[in-house]
Amino acid sequence: MSGAVGITRARSLREQPTEAEAALWRRLRDRRLHSLKSRRQVPLGPYVADLVCYEAKLIVEADGGQHAENVRDAKRDRHFADQGYRTVRLWNVDILTNIEGVLDTLQQSIEEQTRAG
Repeated sequence: MSGAVGITRARSLREQPTEAEAALWRRLRDRRLHSLKSRRQVPLGPYVADLVCYEAKLIVEADGGQHAENVRDAKRDRHFADQGYRTVRLWNVDILTNIEGVLDTLQQSIEEQTRAG
């Protein structure tokens, strides 16, 4: 995905978030988690990440069932890891039914990523 195409795709995804993405974004925006800035639908190389925290080098993906054991997702995760990012994949159903548990998981991931530094 070229730069201009990636930006256009990211903009489109920001305008039409899934229910889970919107719910998660409401809890992460404005430095609401660990006082870290998050951005949503960010083009990174050939991919668009659902949420990115540059400071913690953390990518958060809100996934539905179609992502279970997805080979393309594994390739994306390797690409992001090569860039120094840790990817956390969250199930949409968990985001929608257990947001506090999801936030605890993200908090722990941020702390681990910060220690790994």
